[in-house]
Amino acid sequence: MPTERADGPPARVRDHVCLSFRERGEFVAHAQDFLAEGLTAGARVLYVAPGDEAALTGQLRADERCDQGLERGAVQVASVDAAYSSGTVVDPAGQVEHYAAATSEALAAGFTGLRVAADVTSLVRTPAQVDAFARYEHLVDHYMAGHPMSAMCAYDAGELGDEVVAQLACMHPAAHAGGSPFHLHGHTADGSAAALDGELGPESRRLWPQALERAGLRSEDGTTTIDATGLDFVDHRSLMALAGYAERHATTVVLRTRLSTPARIIELLELPGVRVERAA
Repeated sequence: MPTERADGPPARVRDHVCLSFRERGEFVAHAQDFLAEGLTAGARVLYVAPGDEAALTGQLRADERCDQGLERGAVQVASVDAAYSSGTVVDPAGQVEHYAAATSEALAAGFTGLRVAADVTSLVRTPAQVDAFARYEHLVDHYMAGHPMSAMCAYDAGELGDEVVAQLACMHPAAHAGGSPFHLHGHTADGSAAALDGELGPESRRLWPQALERAGLRSEDGTTTIDATGLDFVDHRSLMALAGYAERHATTVVLRTRLSTPARIIELLELPGVRVERAA
């Protein structure tokens, strides 16, 4: 399994990590490591960042591992400035289709998959952009859960602020230390509509209802199931928010968790629309 810098996002079997940075050099260093790991695994890698392609290529050539990948054609570079106009609101489904096609092209070319490191700060500067991009992050995570694509999505916290970064970090399976107290993502263990890890408490008060709405969780036969085996704590207000989501979307939310407290809270508060199933 690949490793990360000690101060970076934790490594996972399937990598979709959120990096919060404050200095350009910090992003470049993490991107070099992340892409080099992909090259070692035989993947095609893509580096996306602000600036012209010549300058971006130079950033990768400074790392011997990436330089070798450039020489053998395993590295691609794209300027986010050229790909997106200022103020563009991403099409979540369309962006997933774009990366699905790129992954298929990488496989057809003999690579083991696609690995992307991208500074997408410029795509989330307005509330509408953040809303759409958070939805995209959740959708693409579902895609990555079943396909050989991995990505490091980087955001400049100095420009965007920690609150905005947290709104995006919580839609990843993993994030830079302190990025978000919980993660609502698509890497489920049981085919549920989403997976839920971390803690839902006072720090999640505003973030949690927002993440639920942006995720647009899949409902089957009037039931929306969340794989919460990775959930370590949940308070009553977070469960009330889940009940509110169930009511607004005319669904019953099934929370599969190892915790014993959610069922007791739901019974005590008589929360409608939420049912707990104890996970093994």
